[in-house]
Amino acid sequence: MLSTEEAARRLGVKVPTLYAYVSRGLLASHRDPARRGSLFELDDIETLAARSREGRQTATRLATITTGVTQLDQELGPIYRGRLATELATATAFEDVAGLLWSEPGGEEAAWSPPDLGPCPLGPTLDRMRWALVMCGATDPLRADLRPASVTRAARRVAAALTDVVGAVAPRDDARAPLAARLAARLGTASVAPSRSAVPTAAVNAALVLMADHELATSTMAVRVAASVRADPYDALMAGLATLAGPLHGGASQQAYELLVVAARDGAPRALNDTLREQGRLPGFGHSVYKSGDPRFGALLHLAEPLLDAERRAVVREVMELAVAHDVPLPNCDLALAALSWGTDMPPDTGRTLFAIARVAGWTAHYLEELAERPLRFRARAVYSVDHEQARG
Repeated sequence: MLSTEEAARRLGVKVPTLYAYVSRGLLASHRDPARRGSLFELDDIETLAARSREGRQTATRLATITTGVTQLDQELGPIYRGRLATELATATAFEDVAGLLWSEPGGEEAAWSPPDLGPCPLGPTLDRMRWALVMCGATDPLRADLRPASVTRAARRVAAALTDVVGAVAPRDDARAPLAARLAARLGTASVAPSRSAVPTAAVNAALVLMADHELATSTMAVRVAASVRADPYDALMAGLATLAGPLHGGASQQAYELLVVAARDGAPRALNDTLREQGRLPGFGHSVYKSGDPRFGALLHLAEPLLDAERRAVVREVMELAVAHDVPLPNCDLALAALSWGTDMPPDTGRTLFAIARVAGWTAHYLEELAERPLRFRARAVYSVDHEQARG
Protein backbone atom coordinates (compact mmCIF):
# COMPACT_ATOMS: atom_id res chain seq x y z
CA MET A 1 0.00 0.00 0.00
CA LEU A 2 1.13 3.56 -0.75
CA SER A 3 0.71 6.56 1.52
CA THR A 4 -1.12 9.61 0.24
CA GLU A 5 2.11 11.48 -0.40
CA GLU A 6 3.77 8.55 -2.18
CA ALA A 7 0.71 7.96 -4.37
CA ALA A 8 0.58 11.61 -5.37
CA ARG A 9 4.27 11.70 -6.15
CA ARG A 10 4.01 8.53 -8.20
CA LEU A 11 1.27 10.10 -10.31
CA GLY A 12 3.06 13.44 -10.49
CA VAL A 13 0.14 15.34 -9.01
CA LYS A 14 -0.62 17.29 -5.83
CA VAL A 15 -2.50 15.69 -2.96
CA PRO A 16 -5.77 17.64 -3.65
CA THR A 17 -5.69 16.31 -7.22
CA LEU A 18 -5.21 12.79 -5.90
CA TYR A 19 -8.34 13.11 -3.76
CA ALA A 20 -10.17 14.55 -6.74
CA TYR A 21 -9.42 11.27 -8.53
CA VAL A 22 -10.97 9.45 -5.55
CA SER A 23 -14.11 11.58 -5.63
CA ARG A 24 -14.48 10.93 -9.36
CA GLY A 25 -14.23 7.20 -8.84
CA LEU A 26 -10.88 6.81 -10.59
CA LEU A 27 -9.16 5.56 -7.42
CA ALA A 28 -10.20 3.76 -4.24
CA SER A 29 -8.72 4.94 -0.95
CA HIS A 30 -8.33 3.00 2.28
CA ARG A 31 -8.13 4.36 5.81
CA ASP A 32 -4.65 4.48 7.26
CA PRO A 33 -5.00 3.05 10.80
CA ALA A 34 -1.57 4.28 11.85
CA ARG A 35 -2.04 7.96 11.12
CA ARG A 36 -4.30 10.51 9.51
CA GLY A 37 -4.64 10.11 5.78
CA SER A 38 -5.32 7.34 3.32
CA LEU A 39 -3.59 4.38 1.74
CA PHE A 40 -3.76 3.41 -1.93
CA GLU A 41 -3.17 0.12 -3.73
CA LEU A 42 0.07 0.18 -5.70
CA ASP A 43 -1.54 -1.62 -8.63
CA ASP A 44 -4.32 0.99 -8.81
CA ILE A 45 -1.80 3.82 -8.85
CA GLU A 46 0.33 2.09 -11.50
CA THR A 47 -2.71 1.46 -13.69
CA LEU A 48 -3.82 5.08 -13.49
CA ALA A 49 -0.29 6.28 -14.21
CA ALA A 50 -0.12 4.06 -17.30
CA ARG A 51 -3.45 5.42 -18.56
CA SER A 52 -2.37 9.03 -18.19
CA ARG A 53 -2.07 10.87 -21.48
CA GLU A 54 -0.67 14.06 -20.03
CA GLY A 55 2.98 13.01 -20.60
CA ARG A 56 3.89 14.29 -17.15
CA GLN A 57 7.34 13.26 -15.88
CA THR A 58 7.16 11.99 -12.31
CA ALA A 59 9.88 12.18 -9.72
CA THR A 60 10.60 8.44 -10.01
CA ARG A 61 11.69 8.55 -13.63
CA LEU A 62 15.36 7.93 -14.39
CA ALA A 63 17.34 10.08 -16.77
CA THR A 64 16.84 9.42 -20.46
CA ILE A 65 20.07 8.16 -22.01
CA THR A 66 20.93 9.18 -25.54
CA THR A 67 23.83 7.23 -26.99
CA GLY A 68 25.79 7.17 -30.20
CA VAL A 69 27.76 4.04 -29.32
CA THR A 70 25.52 1.11 -30.26
CA GLN A 71 22.13 0.70 -31.85
CA LEU A 72 20.23 -2.58 -31.46
CA ASP A 73 18.30 -3.79 -34.50
CA GLN A 74 15.83 -6.66 -34.18
CA GLU A 75 16.99 -8.29 -37.41
CA LEU A 76 20.59 -7.13 -37.73
CA GLY A 77 21.79 -7.16 -34.12
CA PRO A 78 24.22 -4.62 -32.63
CA ILE A 79 25.38 -1.76 -34.86
CA TYR A 80 28.56 -0.10 -33.61
CA ARG A 81 28.58 3.54 -34.70
CA GLY A 82 26.90 2.61 -37.97
CA ARG A 83 28.81 -0.66 -38.56
CA LEU A 84 27.20 -4.09 -38.20
CA ALA A 85 28.86 -6.10 -35.45
CA THR A 86 28.17 -9.35 -37.32
CA GLU A 87 30.16 -8.05 -40.30
CA LEU A 88 32.98 -6.62 -38.19
CA ALA A 89 33.33 -9.97 -36.44
CA THR A 90 34.76 -11.72 -39.49
CA ALA A 91 36.79 -8.90 -40.98
CA THR A 92 38.09 -6.61 -38.24
CA ALA A 93 40.47 -7.05 -35.32
CA PHE A 94 39.04 -6.48 -31.86
CA GLU A 95 41.49 -3.63 -31.25
CA ASP A 96 40.15 -1.77 -34.29
CA VAL A 97 36.56 -2.33 -33.18
CA ALA A 98 37.46 -0.87 -29.79
CA GLY A 99 38.90 2.17 -31.56
CA LEU A 100 35.66 2.49 -33.53
CA LEU A 101 33.59 2.40 -30.34
CA TRP A 102 35.89 4.97 -28.76
CA SER A 103 35.75 7.24 -31.85
CA GLU A 104 39.52 7.27 -32.07
CA PRO A 105 41.28 8.47 -35.21
CA GLY A 106 41.81 5.70 -37.75
CA GLY A 107 45.19 4.08 -38.06
CA GLU A 108 46.37 5.06 -34.59
CA GLU A 109 48.95 2.59 -33.25
CA ALA A 110 48.55 2.13 -29.52
CA ALA A 111 49.97 -0.47 -27.18
CA TRP A 112 47.71 -3.12 -25.70
CA SER A 113 50.21 -4.14 -23.04
CA PRO A 114 49.57 -4.99 -19.39
CA PRO A 115 51.54 -3.28 -16.63
CA ASP A 116 53.90 -5.37 -14.56
CA LEU A 117 51.59 -6.53 -11.81
CA GLY A 118 53.76 -9.20 -10.27
CA PRO A 119 52.68 -12.81 -9.70
CA CYS A 120 48.94 -13.35 -9.89
CA PRO A 121 47.37 -15.27 -6.99
CA LEU A 122 45.88 -18.60 -7.98
CA GLY A 123 42.13 -18.95 -8.03
CA PRO A 124 39.15 -18.94 -10.40
CA THR A 125 39.59 -16.87 -13.54
CA LEU A 126 37.04 -14.27 -12.48
CA ASP A 127 38.85 -13.67 -9.19
CA ARG A 128 42.16 -13.27 -11.03
CA MET A 129 40.53 -10.76 -13.34
CA ARG A 130 39.22 -8.78 -10.39
CA TRP A 131 42.72 -8.79 -8.91
CA ALA A 132 44.26 -7.65 -12.21
CA LEU A 133 41.79 -4.78 -12.56
CA VAL A 134 42.43 -3.57 -9.02
CA MET A 135 46.18 -3.76 -9.56
CA CYS A 136 45.95 -1.86 -12.85
CA GLY A 137 44.38 1.04 -11.01
CA ALA A 138 46.78 0.79 -8.10
CA THR A 139 49.80 1.02 -10.41
CA ASP A 140 48.52 3.99 -12.42
CA PRO A 141 49.83 7.15 -10.70
CA LEU A 142 47.38 9.36 -12.62
CA ARG A 143 44.31 7.15 -12.52
CA ALA A 144 42.08 10.21 -11.96
CA ASP A 145 43.01 11.69 -15.36
CA LEU A 146 39.68 11.66 -17.24
CA ARG A 147 40.90 12.99 -20.56
CA PRO A 148 39.75 10.66 -23.39
CA ALA A 149 43.28 9.62 -24.36
CA SER A 150 44.06 8.71 -20.75
CA VAL A 151 40.81 6.78 -20.36
CA THR A 152 41.40 4.68 -23.48
CA ARG A 153 45.01 4.08 -22.42
CA ALA A 154 43.68 2.73 -19.12
CA ALA A 155 41.21 0.52 -21.00
CA ARG A 156 43.98 -1.01 -23.10
CA ARG A 157 46.02 -1.74 -19.98
CA VAL A 158 43.00 -3.39 -18.35
CA ALA A 159 42.02 -5.52 -21.37
CA ALA A 160 45.62 -6.73 -21.74
CA ALA A 161 45.91 -7.41 -18.01
CA LEU A 162 42.67 -9.40 -17.93
CA THR A 163 43.98 -11.46 -20.83
CA ASP A 164 47.31 -11.93 -19.06
CA VAL A 165 45.75 -13.70 -16.07
CA VAL A 166 43.75 -16.26 -18.07
CA GLY A 167 45.12 -19.75 -17.48
CA ALA A 168 47.09 -20.80 -14.42
CA VAL A 169 50.00 -21.81 -16.65
CA ALA A 170 50.22 -19.72 -19.79
CA PRO A 171 52.69 -19.16 -22.63
CA ARG A 172 54.91 -16.11 -22.80
CA ASP A 173 52.94 -13.43 -24.62
CA ASP A 174 54.17 -11.42 -27.56
CA ALA A 175 53.06 -7.89 -26.68
CA ARG A 176 52.83 -7.13 -30.39
CA ALA A 177 50.43 -10.00 -31.08
CA PRO A 178 46.70 -9.26 -31.41
CA LEU A 179 44.77 -9.60 -28.18
CA ALA A 180 42.67 -12.42 -29.67
CA ALA A 181 45.80 -14.43 -30.47
CA ARG A 182 47.14 -14.01 -26.93
CA LEU A 183 43.81 -14.98 -25.44
CA ALA A 184 43.39 -17.99 -27.76
CA ALA A 185 46.80 -19.31 -26.71
CA ARG A 186 45.95 -18.95 -23.04
CA LEU A 187 42.52 -20.53 -23.39
CA GLY A 188 44.19 -23.40 -25.21
CA THR A 189 46.66 -24.02 -22.37
CA ALA A 190 43.76 -23.83 -19.89
CA SER A 191 41.87 -26.47 -21.89
CA VAL A 192 40.37 -29.41 -20.04
CA ALA A 193 41.59 -31.64 -22.89
CA PRO A 194 45.01 -30.40 -24.07
CA SER A 195 45.13 -33.08 -26.76
CA ARG A 196 42.73 -31.10 -28.89
CA SER A 197 44.00 -28.68 -31.52
CA ALA A 198 44.76 -25.07 -30.64
CA VAL A 199 41.89 -22.63 -30.33
CA PRO A 200 41.60 -20.64 -33.59
CA THR A 201 42.32 -16.95 -33.19
CA ALA A 202 39.60 -16.04 -35.71
CA ALA A 203 36.87 -17.56 -33.54
CA VAL A 204 38.14 -15.83 -30.40
CA ASN A 205 38.39 -12.49 -32.22
CA ALA A 206 34.84 -12.87 -33.55
CA ALA A 207 33.54 -13.59 -30.05
CA LEU A 208 35.33 -10.52 -28.67
CA VAL A 209 33.90 -8.30 -31.41
CA LEU A 210 30.34 -9.62 -31.05
CA MET A 211 30.40 -9.21 -27.26
CA ALA A 212 32.14 -5.80 -27.25
CA ASP A 213 28.96 -3.81 -26.59
CA HIS A 214 25.21 -4.26 -26.37
CA GLU A 215 23.78 -0.81 -25.77
CA LEU A 216 22.50 -0.29 -22.19
CA ALA A 217 23.01 -3.79 -20.81
CA THR A 218 22.93 -4.04 -17.03
CA SER A 219 26.70 -3.96 -16.57
CA THR A 220 26.95 -1.00 -18.94
CA MET A 221 24.42 0.89 -16.85
CA ALA A 222 26.59 0.21 -13.79
CA VAL A 223 29.57 1.75 -15.59
CA ARG A 224 27.56 4.79 -16.64
CA VAL A 225 26.29 5.32 -13.09
CA ALA A 226 29.89 5.21 -11.87
CA ALA A 227 30.89 7.67 -14.60
CA SER A 228 28.08 10.01 -13.58
CA VAL A 229 29.69 10.46 -10.16
CA ARG A 230 33.06 10.84 -11.91
CA ALA A 231 34.60 7.62 -10.62
CA ASP A 232 37.92 6.96 -12.33
CA PRO A 233 37.94 4.48 -15.24
CA TYR A 234 39.31 1.60 -13.15
CA ASP A 235 36.58 1.90 -10.53
CA ALA A 236 33.94 2.26 -13.25
CA LEU A 237 35.18 -0.84 -15.06
CA MET A 238 35.13 -2.72 -11.76
CA ALA A 239 31.46 -1.78 -11.38
CA GLY A 240 30.83 -3.31 -14.79
CA LEU A 241 32.84 -6.44 -14.03
CA ALA A 242 31.02 -6.95 -10.72
CA THR A 243 27.64 -6.72 -12.44
CA LEU A 244 28.66 -8.93 -15.34
CA ALA A 245 29.72 -11.66 -12.90
CA GLY A 246 26.09 -12.53 -12.14
CA PRO A 247 24.76 -15.85 -13.49
CA LEU A 248 21.99 -14.07 -15.38
CA HIS A 249 24.42 -11.82 -17.26
CA GLY A 250 28.01 -12.78 -18.04
CA GLY A 251 27.69 -16.14 -16.34
CA ALA A 252 24.79 -17.36 -18.49
CA SER A 253 27.06 -19.03 -21.05
CA GLN A 254 28.54 -21.31 -18.39
CA GLN A 255 25.06 -22.59 -17.59
CA ALA A 256 24.55 -23.26 -21.30
CA TYR A 257 27.93 -25.05 -21.36
CA GLU A 258 26.74 -27.32 -18.54
CA LEU A 259 23.53 -28.00 -20.45
CA LEU A 260 25.55 -29.27 -23.43
CA VAL A 261 27.74 -31.42 -21.17
CA VAL A 262 24.68 -33.10 -19.66
CA ALA A 263 23.05 -33.48 -23.08
CA ALA A 264 26.12 -35.32 -24.36
CA ARG A 265 26.13 -37.58 -21.31
CA ASP A 266 22.43 -38.24 -20.70
CA GLY A 267 20.79 -37.27 -23.99
CA ALA A 268 19.20 -33.98 -25.04
CA PRO A 269 15.61 -34.79 -23.88
CA ARG A 270 16.68 -35.60 -20.34
CA ALA A 271 19.08 -32.66 -20.16
CA LEU A 272 16.47 -30.14 -21.30
CA ASN A 273 13.73 -31.60 -19.15
CA ASP A 274 15.89 -31.67 -16.00
CA THR A 275 17.11 -28.13 -16.62
CA LEU A 276 13.56 -26.85 -17.06
CA ARG A 277 12.51 -28.61 -13.86
CA GLU A 278 15.38 -27.16 -11.85
CA GLN A 279 15.69 -23.68 -13.38
CA GLY A 280 12.36 -23.03 -15.04
CA ARG A 281 14.14 -21.91 -18.22
CA LEU A 282 16.79 -23.05 -20.69
CA PRO A 283 20.10 -21.15 -20.47
CA GLY A 284 21.26 -20.01 -23.89
CA PHE A 285 17.72 -19.52 -25.21
CA GLY A 286 15.58 -16.39 -25.46
CA HIS A 287 16.48 -12.72 -25.35
CA SER A 288 14.63 -9.68 -24.07
CA VAL A 289 15.61 -7.65 -27.15
CA TYR A 290 15.64 -10.14 -30.03
CA LYS A 291 12.22 -11.75 -30.29
CA SER A 292 13.04 -13.36 -33.65
CA GLY A 293 16.44 -14.69 -32.63
CA ASP A 294 19.77 -13.19 -31.59
CA PRO A 295 21.76 -12.33 -34.76
CA ARG A 296 25.01 -12.76 -32.83
CA PHE A 297 24.17 -16.42 -32.28
CA GLY A 298 24.22 -17.35 -35.95
CA ALA A 299 27.35 -15.34 -36.66
CA LEU A 300 29.33 -17.03 -33.90
CA LEU A 301 27.90 -20.52 -34.34
CA HIS A 302 28.89 -20.37 -38.03
CA LEU A 303 32.52 -20.08 -36.88
CA ALA A 304 32.21 -22.50 -33.97
CA GLU A 305 30.53 -25.46 -35.69
CA PRO A 306 33.47 -26.41 -37.96
CA LEU A 307 35.64 -26.67 -34.83
CA LEU A 308 33.40 -29.34 -33.28
CA ASP A 309 33.76 -33.02 -34.03
CA ALA A 310 30.75 -34.77 -35.57
CA GLU A 311 29.47 -36.10 -32.24
CA ARG A 312 29.48 -32.75 -30.48
CA ARG A 313 28.06 -30.95 -33.48
CA ALA A 314 25.16 -33.45 -33.43
CA VAL A 315 24.55 -32.77 -29.72
CA VAL A 316 24.33 -29.02 -30.27
CA ARG A 317 21.95 -29.51 -33.19
CA GLU A 318 19.74 -31.92 -31.23
CA VAL A 319 19.49 -29.51 -28.30
CA MET A 320 18.46 -26.67 -30.62
CA GLU A 321 15.98 -28.76 -32.61
CA LEU A 322 14.31 -30.16 -29.50
CA ALA A 323 13.96 -26.68 -28.03
CA VAL A 324 12.48 -25.27 -31.23
CA ALA A 325 10.08 -28.20 -31.54
CA HIS A 326 8.66 -27.31 -28.13
CA ASP A 327 8.36 -23.57 -28.82
CA VAL A 328 11.23 -22.60 -26.53
CA PRO A 329 12.50 -19.09 -27.41
CA LEU A 330 15.24 -19.09 -30.03
CA PRO A 331 18.91 -19.52 -29.02
CA ASN A 332 21.05 -16.53 -28.08
CA CYS A 333 24.74 -15.69 -28.05
CA ASP A 334 25.28 -17.53 -24.76
CA LEU A 335 24.57 -20.86 -26.46
CA ALA A 336 27.02 -20.02 -29.26
CA LEU A 337 29.69 -19.11 -26.70
CA ALA A 338 28.98 -22.39 -24.91
CA ALA A 339 29.20 -24.39 -28.14
CA LEU A 340 32.53 -22.75 -29.00
CA SER A 341 33.94 -23.34 -25.50
CA TRP A 342 32.65 -26.88 -25.02
CA GLY A 343 33.31 -27.96 -28.58
CA THR A 344 37.00 -27.02 -28.34
CA ASP A 345 37.37 -28.26 -24.74
CA MET A 346 38.03 -24.82 -23.32
CA PRO A 347 37.15 -24.27 -19.63
CA PRO A 348 33.47 -23.97 -18.67
CA ASP A 349 33.86 -20.29 -17.71
CA THR A 350 35.37 -19.33 -21.10
CA GLY A 351 32.22 -17.56 -22.21
CA ARG A 352 32.33 -15.20 -19.24
CA THR A 353 36.06 -14.66 -19.77
CA LEU A 354 35.51 -13.64 -23.39
CA PHE A 355 32.51 -11.54 -22.39
CA ALA A 356 34.42 -9.62 -19.71
CA ILE A 357 37.48 -8.83 -21.82
CA ALA A 358 35.36 -7.85 -24.80
CA ARG A 359 33.04 -5.63 -22.81
CA VAL A 360 35.94 -3.47 -21.62
CA ALA A 361 35.69 -1.85 -25.06
CA GLY A 362 31.99 -1.08 -24.79
CA TRP A 363 32.12 -0.03 -21.15
CA THR A 364 34.88 2.43 -21.94
CA ALA A 365 32.89 3.91 -24.84
CA HIS A 366 29.89 4.49 -22.58
CA TYR A 367 32.11 5.81 -19.80
CA LEU A 368 33.53 8.44 -22.15
CA GLU A 369 30.04 9.32 -23.39
CA GLU A 370 28.71 9.69 -19.85
CA LEU A 371 31.51 12.09 -18.90
CA ALA A 372 29.99 14.57 -21.35
CA GLU A 373 26.64 14.47 -19.50
CA ARG A 374 25.50 16.34 -16.43
CA PRO A 375 26.99 14.59 -13.37
CA LEU A 376 24.83 12.87 -10.78
CA ARG A 377 21.90 12.56 -13.14
CA PHE A 378 21.01 8.99 -12.09
CA ARG A 379 18.97 9.70 -8.99
CA ALA A 380 15.90 7.50 -8.88
CA ARG A 381 13.22 7.85 -6.22
CA ALA A 382 11.69 4.90 -4.45
CA VAL A 383 7.97 4.22 -4.10
CA TYR A 384 7.50 3.58 -0.40
CA SER A 385 4.83 0.95 0.21
CA VAL A 386 2.96 0.51 3.51
CA ASP A 387 1.11 -2.77 3.88
CA HIS A 388 -1.86 -3.24 6.20
CA GLU A 389 -0.06 -5.53 8.67
CA GLN A 390 2.77 -3.07 9.12
CA ALA A 391 0.28 -0.23 9.55
CA ARG A 392 -1.62 -2.11 12.27
CA GLY A 393 1.60 -2.68 14.20
